[in-house]
Order: sequence, then C-alpha cells, then structure tokens
Amino acid sequence: MTHNRLANEPSPYLLQHKDNPVHWYPWGDEAFEEAKRTGRPVLLSVGYAACHWCHVMAHESFEDPATAEIMNALFVNIKLDREERPDIDKIYMEALHHLGEQGGWPLTIFLNADRQPFWGGTYFPKEARYGRPSFTDVLNQISTIYQTAPEKVKTNTDALQGALEQQPRAAQGASLPDLSLSIVDQVATQIHSIVDAARGGLQGAPKFPQVPIFQLLWRHYLRTGDTTSRNHTLVTLRNICQGGIYDHLGGGFARYSVDARWLAPHFEKMLYDNAQLIDLLTSVWQQTKDDLFRTRIEETVAWLSREMLAEHGAFAASLDADSDGEEGTFYVWSRSEIEDVLDDHVDQFCDIYDAHNGGNWEGKVILNRLGALDMLEPKMEAVLKDAREKLFKRRAIRNRPATDDKILTDWNGLMIAAVANCGLVFGNPQWIELASTAYAGVKTALYQDKTFSQSHRAGQTRHPATADGYANMIRAALALLEATQEPIYLQDARAWAANMTDLFWNEEQGGYYYTASDSTDLIRRTYSAADDATPNANATMLANLSRLYVLTGDETYRDLGDKTVEAFTPHILASGIAHAGTLNGFEDFSDLVQIVLVGDPSAAEFATMKQALLSHAIPNRQIHCVAPETELPASHPAHGKASDAPVTVYICKGPVCSLPITDQAEISAALGAN
Repeated sequence: MTHNRLANEPSPYLLQHKDNPVHWYPWGDEAFEEAKRTGRPVLLSVGYAACHWCHVMAHESFEDPATAEIMNALFVNIKLDREERPDIDKIYMEALHHLGEQGGWPLTIFLNADRQPFWGGTYFPKEARYGRPSFTDVLNQISTIYQTAPEKVKTNTDALQGALEQQPRAAQGASLPDLSLSIVDQVATQIHSIVDAARGGLQGAPKFPQVPIFQLLWRHYLRTGDTTSRNHTLVTLRNICQGGIYDHLGGGFARYSVDARWLAPHFEKMLYDNAQLIDLLTSVWQQTKDDLFRTRIEETVAWLSREMLAEHGAFAASLDADSDGEEGTFYVWSRSEIEDVLDDHVDQFCDIYDAHNGGNWEGKVILNRLGALDMLEPKMEAVLKDAREKLFKRRAIRNRPATDDKILTDWNGLMIAAVANCGLVFGNPQWIELASTAYAGVKTALYQDKTFSQSHRAGQTRHPATADGYANMIRAALALLEATQEPIYLQDARAWAANMTDLFWNEEQGGYYYTASDSTDLIRRTYSAADDATPNANATMLANLSRLYVLTGDETYRDLGDKTVEAFTPHILASGIAHAGTLNGFEDFSDLVQIVLVGDPSAAEFATMKQALLSHAIPNRQIHCVAPETELPASHPAHGKASDAPVTVYICKGPVCSLPITDQAEISAALGAN
C-alpha cells in the first residue's frame, strides 16, 4: 500500500512532513522505479527546516487532504532537504533558472522517471493569488500535459538537459589576460556602482549580507587604501549590526532582510551566514577597533555556544523563522510588552530601539538601532544591556522556534574556521576550544574511510559530502593550525586535500567539480567557481592550496592552484562580481603574506609579539610559529634565516622577506598598514 515514507528519515525538515497525507518518498531509486512502473511524473519538492515559505506551502497544501489526494493520484512525490543534498538542489535550481524563474525555496520541480526536469516553480498558493496559479491547477495541468503531450515534455527535458550539460568551459583560441590583482581592483570598482551607499548592501530589496562581495571590497581597501571600498564595507556592517536582521536580545544574524533598510528579516538564523559575518567582522575590527563589531562578534559566539551545539559538540544547522504557526512571533514585541518588563529607562530604551506604539513593521516592533548607528557612552550602553537581559528572560518563556540540529560538514567547516580565527585574534582560548571541539565532532561523526559524509543526526550519517565540505574542513584545519600550532591539523589538511583531489578534480580542465566522481544518482556533475549563499569550493581551495604550499613546500599544491586559476579565468573575466569569492581566494593564492614567528611559544615576549601582529587586518595571511631549531621548507623565503633575539618575526611576500623584526613597534611599517 502506498504511504508516507519519511518517518525513519533523520532530517528535521523531512520529519516535519512525515504526517502529511501526501505519500512522500525520500530521494532514491524506489521513487523513480515507481514512476517508471506507473507512468506518472515525479513531483520533487525541495526545502529546508527553517524556510518560512516552505512552511506556508506545507500548511496550505501538503497538510490538506484534498490537495494530497490529487498529488497522490497524479504524481510520485519526493520530499528533499536541500541541506542534506545540496548537490541535487543545485542542479534543479539551475534548471529552474533556465526556465526563466528567479528561484528560491520551496523549489517545486517536475521530473520524468529518468530524473530529468521539464517544468517547475517555487511557492504555489492553494488558491490563485500573488499573480501565481493555484497549486492544484498546476498539478492538473502538468499531469495532463505529461500524459497527453509526451512530445512537449520531451522537448522541455531535452532542452533543459542540454542547458544543464553545457558546463563552463575555457575559451578556445581566445587571447585573454592573465588574472591579476589589478583585475580584482577593477571588479571592486565595478561593485561600487551597485552598492547602496546610504544603508549598505547592494541596492534595492531584499537585502542579503553578500559577504564575499564585501570581503572583496574590504580587501581592496586594505591593499590599496581605497576609501570608497572601506566606506561601503563599514556602512554595510554597521547597518547589519544595528538593523532588525540582528537579534539584539539573543545574538546572531537572520538570513536576509525583506526591505531595503535591514529592518525586517525572514527570521531564520543559518549557521553559514553567521560564520561568514563573524569572519568579516573580525577582520574589520582588527583595523577599526570599533566596539560595535567586537560586541556583535561576542554576542554571536555566545548565541552559538548557548543555542547551536549539537551531537559531538559540532554545530547545528539553523533556527526556524516560525513559532506558533507564524513567522517571527518569538522575536517581535509591542510597546506595551516592553513597558511591562522594563521599569527604569523604558522611554530611553524604546526611543533607541525604535519601539513605538503601533510598531515599526506590520503593527509589531522589530528591535533595531538604525536611527543612530554609533554605540553610546559606556554608562548608557550598560543600562541598555541590563534592559536587553530582562527582555531576553521574558522572551525565553515564549514557544521557541525549532532547531534543525543536524550536523553539516560544509557549514561546520565555515563556522569552525571563523570561530578559531576570532578566538586567535581576540586572544580567547574558550573560543578556540569551541572550534576544536566542533572540529573533532565532525571528524568523529562524518569522516570515515577517507571520505566525508554530508549530514549527521540522531546517530545516522547520510549522503556523500560535496566539494564544499572538503574545502571548508581543510580551511577549518588550517585555521586551527594557526590558532594552536598543533601539527595534527596540518596532517588532516594534507590528507583531506589528497582525498578531495582524488574525488573531485577535473582532469580535463582543472579545478574541482562540486560532486565526487563516484556519484551515481545525479544527471550531471556541477562545475563552477561562481558564488552562492556559501563560498564556492574552488574559491576556498585557492586559499587552502596557497597555505598548504608555503607550509610544506610541496609543489603539487601550487600546481593545482595554478590550474584552478587557469580553468576559471575566462568565467571570472566575463562576470567578475559573480566570482567575488574566487577573487578573494586568488588574492590569497597570488599574494599570501607569510608571517614567521621564531622563538619559544611559551615566552611572554612571544605572545606579545603575536598579538601585535594580530592587531592588524591581514586576511591573506598565514602565521607560522616555529622554535629556533626548526627548519622551514627549502622553498620558504625565510628558510635559513637566523636571529639571536628571543623572538623574531619575518614578514614575507612572494620570495622576499622583511629584515628580522625584534621590536613590535616595527610591525606596522613592515606590513605597510593602512
């Protein structure tokens, strides 16, 4: 008997749908064999646990017996968690783009029994509205076409399959310039024209943090002194940090803002957004020493420690946007609720946090400080902190949004690297321990027989990891190596780089595929260096390969990096802004700042010199701490250099090193700091 098959799945998103009257299958051969047996098309519904519009479509349609009856009669229905299978999601989202749709989640895509797409969309309402047809009308029309006009379906599947198989290829016979930092600078200048100079972010709404783009601008400023790039980055981060997209009571950033002011978020909090923002905020704090950025980092890591720890000490994937059946109810307030909690300074608090009668968004109050972005004097900030703590305690009695507590290799790698780095920069050993514990948890749960898996929850490990998982965990290992100087992290990074090259390397063109060579259930292997919501594996690997080369002297890493740059240069030249992350990786690959500290790491002078170095923003750095008797690789520019001082620093770029630095006062001049 046909039935819903999701009850034994570990994914919280799939489990949200286990009681639907829809006869859902998880992705797998069984569903497609059923499609072949019955001659029915496949309806693939893709979402994630924290997705608001996924919940809306579920409540309207998937929980409705009448709609489910139509779905069950006409389709083989598959429910997919995009976070468990980002490889599948990426293919069918690209197919939707080829159909002229903007994309987003829930993704609703229709396939034949050979997994080929022929039509799709995103959210469909139960009744026709928002300029969209009703979901049941779509179901009936798609089924009719599939059964009565197979030639039309074949035309669409052939066209989409052909478009999907047109992987990016290097231009043949074209004379193209080599990729260079001057081209990176040109892309930064192009970005200036699309930034919202008043409120930050890119122009218009909705507003996403777009961290790789603003990392590129920040790096451009650090490299060239360009004040426009600096100002755009600072305005963006100040508005994000003071906007409603930030949780002013509990810490952490929501995924994006639906308006142009950073006021009204979709309230889900994703691990990957917070990792990228922590990383950029850390670099900007190093240069500006702005207390706003330091405070937001501290609060967000506190949120991470308090609310986002999962099995084995690794990090959970996300917090939902919805509770009590509505989006944002856990986070929003009324003026009267705030007055009920706060006795003293209530008027000051409400003025500063935009909490007025009638609300600031759809009748509710989203706490924000967009009216005045600067931090106030310390005494007033202490008063506000006390008020926030009282509101936080009152909020805690509300029904909480659900946590998607699965462990994802790729997102954990991002956060581990970010927390290890900010722990190093701020001299916080608890943060480094938090990162190292999560790292050990991912290794325990998700790495076996020289391969990473993508997802782990409730004792179940599922699905092969993508290239992002390997690249991000290599980056995490290198960040922990820098933070702890423990050799096991370099050993892991080297082993995983070898595993990744065996499984993902494109022998014909260079660079890394998104999916492994032994993947069996996909209609194509994605190959790209363009940005997505998370950094592209090829971008991350350029930075990783650069560091592995200088740490080991192994020419293999430089050769892989050279081939990756060569493979994607034509695509970067054609669309630089879409490849901002890869341009950041290219800066690391072509212009890495190698910082060697020679001395006894347990000595007070050593720690003082190290913190002096870390007070400077150098995102393209690798710090290598060595004992005086340790010999660097022969290819390292500091190889063979010696000093009698207790602590000596060498700052090297390319084949050239600074003179020995034995006084921290000399560091700024040696770095050419802005």
